[in-house]
Amino acid sequence: MLKEFKAFIARGNVLDLAVAVIIGAAFGKIVTSLTDDIIMPIVGKIFGGLDFSSYFVKMGPVPANYTGSLTDYAALKKAGVPLLGYGEFITQAVDFIILAFIIFLLVKLATRVIPKPQAEAAADPADVVLLREIRDELKAQRGAA
Repeated sequence: MLKEFKAFIARGNVLDLAVAVIIGAAFGKIVTSLTDDIIMPIVGKIFGGLDFSSYFVKMGPVPANYTGSLTDYAALKKAGVPLLGYGEFITQAVDFIILAFIIFLLVKLATRVIPKPQAEAAADPADVVLLREIRDELKAQRGAA
């Protein structure tokens, strides 16, 4: 069983996938930072200090022993208050759109850079070749008559 596992791990596709997952996770962190630390503050500044993370709706009661702010999403969430955090959803949607656009650009670049393999002309099956020979022979016989 250990030999089968080694053979499985040694396959190129498994190693490529592992590298892609690791790079993808790191790339996701970069995009999250880009969104949270650069893009959303700029959007907030343009729209007058808009902070999407503070947009939420309380879906249940606040615990009686809660002493924090009623407008602090993170603190309310930590206290166990059921919240509908649509501002956080907007931030994650922007993350996704940015990530999808960057991946689109990378794939577009890769298709330009990586040469496409030339499609070889498909060889006709033997029966098609034989039928063409018969057709040509019949044409030749009609022309001679």
